Amino acid sequence: MGTEEHGAGGRAAATIDIDRSDAGYRAWLKEAVRKVQADANRSADTHLLRFPLPEAWGIDLYLKDESTHPTGSLKHRLARSLFLYGLCNGWIRPGKPVIEASSGSTAVSEAYFAKLIGVPFIAVMPRTTSPEKCRLIEFHGGRCHFVDDSRKMYEESATLAAETGGHYMDQFTYAERATDWRGNNNIAESIYQQLRLERYPEPTWIVATAGTGGTSATVARYVHYMQFDTRICVPDPENSCFFDGWTNHNPLATSDCGSRIEGIGRPRMEPSFVPGAIDRMMKVPDAASIAAVRALEKAIGRKAGGSTGTGLWSAFKLVAEMVGQGSTGSVVTLICDPGDRYLDKYYSDGWLAEQGLDIAPYTETIDSFLADGNWP
Repeated sequence: MGTEEHGAGGRAAATIDIDRSDAGYRAWLKEAVRKVQADANRSADTHLLRFPLPEAWGIDLYLKDESTHPTGSLKHRLARSLFLYGLCNGWIRPGKPVIEASSGSTAVSEAYFAKLIGVPFIAVMPRTTSPEKCRLIEFHGGRCHFVDDSRKMYEESATLAAETGGHYMDQFTYAERATDWRGNNNIAESIYQQLRLERYPEPTWIVATAGTGGTSATVARYVHYMQFDTRICVPDPENSCFFDGWTNHNPLATSDCGSRIEGIGRPRMEPSFVPGAIDRMMKVPDAASIAAVRALEKAIGRKAGGSTGTGLWSAFKLVAEMVGQGSTGSVVTLICDPGDRYLDKYYSDGWLAEQGLDIAPYTETIDSFLADGNWP
């Protein structure tokens, strides 16, 4: 028998007991989690499209079309995971706002889930964010809070959360841990399931661009966990520090200005970017990214955002290497979001001229590659 601690006069000390059970909150929480999970249950998986390549090459190029999610982008998966993570951790509370630092697409998806469970949402974004993304955030009931310097988004988001008693979602920290990388319908598991009946079911390369870094971390971890031989390539746009930080093993790398390719590229090494999990990186010129999305429209009749072009340019280069080596196999990249959000940017010749971007040399490179498999 154990000995109980005694207080003054030989009497047993009182047990200190604080019970914060809240039946009303638990009922709200259960319903909020049910609504978020039901959204996933209602949503069919996204399509895996084939990019037309010459049959003689013996190589298949696929695009995982994440633009078909209810909020139109890859970030719908992330937002769902972040909301479940925040709810189950007890961070998201009824009536209190969710605040996020975002260049747009994550904020659109998070505004959707905030409306779904009935909490306010505030997106802290660069003032240069496309008007269409701002419209979509407001359509889903969110509010846009602009900053002139994208590097100030984190601080401003934390300040708003403190002032309002809300929760700063912080996708750049929690993206890699909110998603179950071992499976549970993550994007990597979905890709392999959809490739199961293809002639090359285990891709040679999967290409995943990085905004938070969460997608590349999820894909890479799943590949390693499942013991596949697939390698992971992460392309990085101009004005982003990920490539330099990865190349020089520098977790403190920074960039002086924001990326022109919305949704990817960051001015600091984000906590969700996991350099050791990936095999290869490429630094892709912005003009090349835009040339690639225009080539995509020409090939399959679909407009896509600039981040899709960054990944597709790298995928083209990887396919060209395989052709040159005489190897066969498959390569997978992503359609991250639809091009109708960027008609005034990546599909505007006026915007290209204003930015000093000449896509003609890159268009010629793509045309030459698709004609004969050679990469100039």
